[in-house]
Amino acid sequence: MRIEQIRQRLRSLGALPCHEQRVLRAWTQICSLDTRHRKAENFLPLALRNALPDITADLDKLASVRSHHPGADGSARLLIELGDRQTVESVLLPRDGVCVSSQVGCAVGCVFCMTGRDGLLRHLGSAEIVAQVVLARRLRTVRRVVFMGMGEPAHNLDNVLEAIELLGTEGGIGHKNLVFSTVGDYRVFEQLPRARVVPALALSLHTTRAALREQLLPKAPRITPEELVELGERYARTTGYPIQYQWTLLAGINDSEEELDGIVRLLSGKYAMMNLIPYNTVDQLDFKRPGLEQARHIARHLHSRKILTKLRNSAGQDIDAGCGQLRARESAIKLPKTKVIERFTLVGTCQ
Repeated sequence: MRIEQIRQRLRSLGALPCHEQRVLRAWTQICSLDTRHRKAENFLPLALRNALPDITADLDKLASVRSHHPGADGSARLLIELGDRQTVESVLLPRDGVCVSSQVGCAVGCVFCMTGRDGLLRHLGSAEIVAQVVLARRLRTVRRVVFMGMGEPAHNLDNVLEAIELLGTEGGIGHKNLVFSTVGDYRVFEQLPRARVVPALALSLHTTRAALREQLLPKAPRITPEELVELGERYARTTGYPIQYQWTLLAGINDSEEELDGIVRLLSGKYAMMNLIPYNTVDQLDFKRPGLEQARHIARHLHSRKILTKLRNSAGQDIDAGCGQLRARESAIKLPKTKVIERFTLVGTCQ
């Protein structure tokens, strides 16, 4: 389901733009349509008020938590069941963030990622994407949304941008705290700067060597690291948001001195930040996570050469937090349901 379909349903019940905003704000912010201090007939059209229970039930059916796996670091991985019983993954991140999925599966086929092993099964509708944020907000405060879960957001661009627009308006999330992550796609650089809500951008770099990048990301657009950084720099200067370059550290593959020299060559003077993300080891794959000291050495070395660098503590090492691992495990072993998270209702007070 797309958000526009929800809007059309509300309009068919007599909703004006202000009524749409109230209902969508109540959904996305887990708040309420409170009529205690005003006449109900002046608040929502009667037909819409009467339909609210059915609307609530239909929004609840978009997504539900099949299983909830807390991590020792404050993160938690959620296996989300969609209305057609397909599953995707979301991750509750420390410091009020959530990472959401945009597709069931992925067509890019990054060789170190479990998500793409079965290819792309289907796109998520924009309402299904937002529903993941709603589920996360029932569990904890969410002020930052990262589109970095299962799928390549650029391949589902219309739905992702529609979700971003709602989250950045009625959802109450700051635009810089909406992070669109992509391996690189020309459409992203053309369309995102023109969007009503312009998100921050995270670009998956992973290597400075074009040939290696083609091996690691075999179905990504053939954009060289040099061109990707130039496109990113143009976006950063246009929007005023620094680019977050993502670098999954793979032991013996992209953690060499040669790669460090390449990062300095590409990012020196750029409006950018390098995120070093030690690999989440997957038993079925041959890639390995570098040692902590090696990862710290890389971060220190880049800092010393004036590249703003953050060594990310890969969230959820103890809960199979690499994208696709939980879904893959669930497909082989039926996971037990955890306690049901309280459903939202359009009652209470919207802050």
